[in-house]
Amino acid sequence: MLFRLSKIHKSYSGNVVLSDVSFQANPNERIGLVGRNGAGKTTVFRIITQEETEDSGEISRINNLKIGLLEQHVEFAETETVHTAALSAFQRLHDIEAEMRRLEVEMETQSSDEILERYAELQIEFENEGGFEYTARAEAILLGIGFRKEDWELQTDKLSGGQKNRLGMARLLLSDSDILLLDEPTNHLDVKAVEWLEDYLSEYDKAFVIISHDRYFLDRTCSKIVELENGRAYTYKGNYTNFVKESTLQKEQRQREYENQQAYISKTEAFIRKNLAGQKTKQAKSRRNMLQRMDKLEAPKSEIRSGKFDLRKVERAGVNVLSIEELSIGYPDTRLAENIDLVLHRGECLGVIGGNGTGKTTFLRTVLGDLRELSGEINWGAKVNIGYYSQQLEDLDLQNDLLTEMRKVAPKAESGDLRSFLAGFLFFGDDVFKRVGDLSGGEKGRVSLAKLIYSNVNVLILDEPTNHLDIPSREALEAALCEYEGTIITVSHDRYFLDQVATQILSFEQGRKVETFNGNYSEFHDWKEKQEDQLYIVDVENVADPSTENSVSESNPNSLSKNEIQKIQNRIDGIEESIPRLEKELKQLADKINQPDIGSDHKKSIDLSQTYGKLEKQLQDHYSEWEILLEKIS
Repeated sequence: MLFRLSKIHKSYSGNVVLSDVSFQANPNERIGLVGRNGAGKTTVFRIITQEETEDSGEISRINNLKIGLLEQHVEFAETETVHTAALSAFQRLHDIEAEMRRLEVEMETQSSDEILERYAELQIEFENEGGFEYTARAEAILLGIGFRKEDWELQTDKLSGGQKNRLGMARLLLSDSDILLLDEPTNHLDVKAVEWLEDYLSEYDKAFVIISHDRYFLDRTCSKIVELENGRAYTYKGNYTNFVKESTLQKEQRQREYENQQAYISKTEAFIRKNLAGQKTKQAKSRRNMLQRMDKLEAPKSEIRSGKFDLRKVERAGVNVLSIEELSIGYPDTRLAENIDLVLHRGECLGVIGGNGTGKTTFLRTVLGDLRELSGEINWGAKVNIGYYSQQLEDLDLQNDLLTEMRKVAPKAESGDLRSFLAGFLFFGDDVFKRVGDLSGGEKGRVSLAKLIYSNVNVLILDEPTNHLDIPSREALEAALCEYEGTIITVSHDRYFLDQVATQILSFEQGRKVETFNGNYSEFHDWKEKQEDQLYIVDVENVADPSTENSVSESNPNSLSKNEIQKIQNRIDGIEESIPRLEKELKQLADKINQPDIGSDHKKSIDLSQTYGKLEKQLQDHYSEWEILLEKIS
């Protein structure tokens, strides 16, 4: 056991957030903490870290428990760069290195057994703590979460909020914590970085607890789910998919148990009323005492996960809603993507994915006409009426209540119809009279999406519509879009969402390249993996040797053909995937070298040290090759 929460109760100004919450985390456990926005997930983290104190209950921790917390607002020293900030996770190793350098200076002028002994102790500790591989580990993680090598010398005070959060996560992953608490770790990560983090956590050898609305991520990283619902915690073995099945069964069982108990109580009370003054008085009193001692089950509170959508029919557009030919997008001095070709038919959904800065939002602005295309053609079909959802939510009037805001797009709609429609977006009862300005970010997003879908447009263009939405809200949106009869274009990093709604994928790749695929995200992902497995592996020596026929002279770096550029990019991707594996092997080998039985076996120790040296050289060769290849296509 690392920590255990027992009957935790927490309220704010009389509003109960947690009531009787109990669960524990054990070494190496991979826990997903789920629940609606406001269910108390972040409060649980604050209680675990002692940032807040529980009103009642008990939390037990092992002695000297090291907790690593992924904070939403990360701070760095003024003089730090991206690289030094990541390395700051190894403060103890830096201290050891500094002392070893000091002793080396001393040994130049004097040599004593005491100095030599201390130096040997530090050397052993340095090796045991991973001193020979920590820099490479840090750099592999920086690459994995999306920092290119040219970003490593950036000053941290020049980073965006999203970059700071990614750097904070890198530093946390490198920390020597017994358990990590990760609050929405996939925020600010593109799909490729999220997949890298999934692979990293699948190999992580310590415990973690994740708060996330990313259902794919929870599926691939967690083996235990703790759900916070109505102030209580319910624990389920398995990943998120298993949790969905088991939680439904358990809620049905709790409902049956409650109904059975209520039926028994009702029947017993009837017996007591009938017999309390009759011949069976003794039995009636006995049953009354029994009822008084009975542990009464609470009535299960239903948390509605999605609503019934009664969508109005939209005007039918032409069969070909959008045709794009040889499209290039970007800005006069920066071309982001080129050779985009696709046809979107009525009723289809185009899911747009890609890394940060590859051109996804620029693509949306271009097809909307806000930006001019650099080249190519964009042709909208007949009877097209477009509605656009922006992450900034500029269309909302913060002074309006929800009904008034909905009437901006449906002035003649009946209040009952609007209330019914809003219920589909999880606004129930008096929620419809709340002021828009008083809503949370996720609630505002739901209002904006409700307006857009109700507005009778037949083409929806959505930029990250699931951002800030909890899982029930995402399910509600998915249900609405699945019933929507129009055509959809959506940028999203939510792979589960794309699996539910997308019929076609447009993927923005590195090097201005795009891929189009008919199918949802999972189908695209599987197809992409098969394609990469079959790609020709570049002959590294030929690529790196400037004397070869396919080399690029410094004076003419753009003479590579598209095929050659693609081969180089494939090799770069392969190197970036190999680096974490080599790091893991080096760490395992270092651990083995430092075992006492190996140290006493001179031959084994030499053999393992030689193997370590070869692996270390291989890693450095990977970094060198990676730099050369990047220069060739930059």
